[in-house]
Amino acid sequence: MAALTSTISLNPQYTSRDYQHHDSVVEEIKGLIRVHKDGYVERPQIVPCVTADLTPELNVTSRDMVIDTVTNTWARFYVPICQKKLPLLVYFHGGGFCVGSAAWSCYHDFLARLSAKVGCLIMSVNYRLAPENPLPAPYDDGLKALMWVKQQMLYQYEATEWWTKKCNFSSVFLAGDSAGANIAYNVATRLAACENSALRPLNLKGLILIQPFFGGEVRTVSEKCMAQSPGSALNLAASDTYWRLALPSGANRDHPWCNPLVKGCMKLEELKTLPTLVCISEMDILKDRNLELCDALVRAGKKVEYAVFKDVGHAFQILSKSQLSKTRAHEMMARVKSFMCL
Repeated sequence: MAALTSTISLNPQYTSRDYQHHDSVVEEIKGLIRVHKDGYVERPQIVPCVTADLTPELNVTSRDMVIDTVTNTWARFYVPICQKKLPLLVYFHGGGFCVGSAAWSCYHDFLARLSAKVGCLIMSVNYRLAPENPLPAPYDDGLKALMWVKQQMLYQYEATEWWTKKCNFSSVFLAGDSAGANIAYNVATRLAACENSALRPLNLKGLILIQPFFGGEVRTVSEKCMAQSPGSALNLAASDTYWRLALPSGANRDHPWCNPLVKGCMKLEELKTLPTLVCISEMDILKDRNLELCDALVRAGKKVEYAVFKDVGHAFQILSKSQLSKTRAHEMMARVKSFMCL
């Protein structure tokens, strides 16, 4: 398992020449993604992709590792420089299942700081994107990433010793933000159905959902009242487009992958769910759905805690540079650290 040596990049920005060679645009989120009638997908690189290099003062090392060459799934690792073994946080980035990368500079910066603040190893998984690879492809990639971790633990390959020797495999957490939190939740749900037996002796201890991306056909109050919130990175129109592109053909927003609380979905009471932390943004259109999920988990007798971060919107911790967002991001990291120490 060799480390990636080249810079990982998204699709190049579209040009007028590219545009002329393809059919009309059928779906678009301005500045993020364009899908043409012939299936061609354009993703302007609005966020730069960066290598795994980090500044020395963080005391964190980072490298990229290939998980699956067939699906081009890979992960970026963050390993604090210390002598003791540390818990592992398996993280999935956001982007509505359609955009984003573990190499995006905003994620690289956030996860490096999170690794240093919490004192944990982080494995940031770069999964396949929709619409080329609709759901459940990202869930499959998430499960494969965990099985890959299990292999590294069991066989202690020389190429991965630089992080496996520092990892406490009895303390593994799943996490993600936005669509990445949806992936973490659905991967955990799949594993819960088999009581995590597929991962043994790997031990999952908890689930961390940051502004989890869920939806439904019936609008919540926060979706209606904050549909175009200037303080948030996600609006209702973009949310609907992401779901159209990511869900299986013919499915609507009451599909269980989008709406886990819909009638007919597997009852939460029947699932052996992990202890869960949900981080919610006050100015996020997803606020009400996130609170509804917490309430449903509590009513099902599950161990769940949540925190609402005031006066900030969706993805503030990675996209906003304001002083308020930086303060709230530090608060979020402290809450994650507290949860992982339980």
